[in-house]
Amino acid sequence: MARYTASFARYGVRVGQVLLTTDDTSRRAHYRNAYRTLDQLLTMGALPVVNENDTVATDEIRFGDNDRLAALVAHLVRADLLVLLSDVDGLYDGDPSKPGTSRIAEVTGPEDIAHVEIGSAGKAGVGTGGMVTKVEAARIAAAAGIPVVLTSASRAADALTGRDTGTYFHRTGRRSADRLLWLAHASTPQGSHPRRRSRPRRRRGKKSLLAAGLAGVEGDFVAGDPVELRDTAGRAVARGLVNFDAKEIPRMLGRSTHELARELGPEYEREIVHRDDLVVIG
Repeated sequence: MARYTASFARYGVRVGQVLLTTDDTSRRAHYRNAYRTLDQLLTMGALPVVNENDTVATDEIRFGDNDRLAALVAHLVRADLLVLLSDVDGLYDGDPSKPGTSRIAEVTGPEDIAHVEIGSAGKAGVGTGGMVTKVEAARIAAAAGIPVVLTSASRAADALTGRDTGTYFHRTGRRSADRLLWLAHASTPQGSHPRRRSRPRRRRGKKSLLAAGLAGVEGDFVAGDPVELRDTAGRAVARGLVNFDAKEIPRMLGRSTHELARELGPEYEREIVHRDDLVVIG
C-alpha cells in the first residue's frame, strides 16, 4: 500500500485499501455495505485498491483468483469498463510464441472463441490466474453488461484511453445491480439439497425452495451459508443462501411449512431458501 500511495500521489490521487471475502458480498447486508464503502471512496475522490482478505479468508470463502475478483468488483461499482492486464497483449488463436498465430481483436460472444485452446497468460508468473481465469472473468463481466479489454500491462495506457489494443469483449448481457451475480460466481457451496420437483425457473417464475420440495440434504453447513440445489439426477441447477442448519433439515423433508410450524414452532414456517437469495445456474 505504501507503493500504491507513493505512485498515485504523483498525480494527486489518494488511495484506500479495501479487503473483501466472498462472504462479504453474497449476503445481502454485507453486499450493500461493500457497495456503500466503495461508492463513498469514489465520491471522495479516493481510488479503492481491492484485494482478497487473506487474513480471514479460508478455502471455503476464497474468490480463487484476482481476475474473478476484478470482474465482480467491476459489477459491484457499476464500472464502465474492466481492463485485465497480463504479459501478453491480448487473446490469441493459438500459442502467441509460435508463428502463424494472430491476436483476436474482438469477442462478441462465447462462440467467437469456442475453437480457441486457452493456455497460461505468459511467463511473468504474477498473480494466481492465467489466461483461462482472465477469459472467464471477461465472460462474467460481459454477461453483467460490462465491456472488457484484455491486454498487456505495457499497453494499459492505450486501453484506458480507448486506443485499439488487446482483445475487446463486447457486452453479452444487461447491466444489473443484483448481488446474485456474486452468489453465482463468488460463493463456495457448503452443502447441497437434492430436489424432488422441477428445477427453479428463471426470472418471473423463480420460486423459493420449501421443505416440501426436498428429497434430501448433504454436507455440513449453518444458516446463512451458500448451498447448491440439485435435481434428482445430481445436476446443480441453482445456488442459494440457506435459512437452516444442516442438522435441522432432515426432519423437515417433504413437510409443509404449516405442519412444521404447528409441530416445531413458528420459526419453522419459512423457506429453506428464499427466492431473493437464490440464483439459477444450470
